[in-house]
Amino acid sequence: MPNSNEIKGTWNELKGKLKQKFADLTEDDLLYEEGKEDVMWGKLQQKLGKTEKEIKSLLD
Repeated sequence: MPNSNEIKGTWNELKGKLKQKFADLTEDDLLYEEGKEDVMWGKLQQKLGKTEKEIKSLLD
């Protein structure tokens, strides 16, 4: 499971993976702001109906 530093470093690649799996995700859904990771994960959890752990496991 990627940690915050790994997510920050490879975010464009991870965004691409998520968009491939979930075509209805928008740039706003995938907006990464330093210090607001929890907000981003919360948005993704709501939109996808999955836990943060489940979403992160898709990125491995």
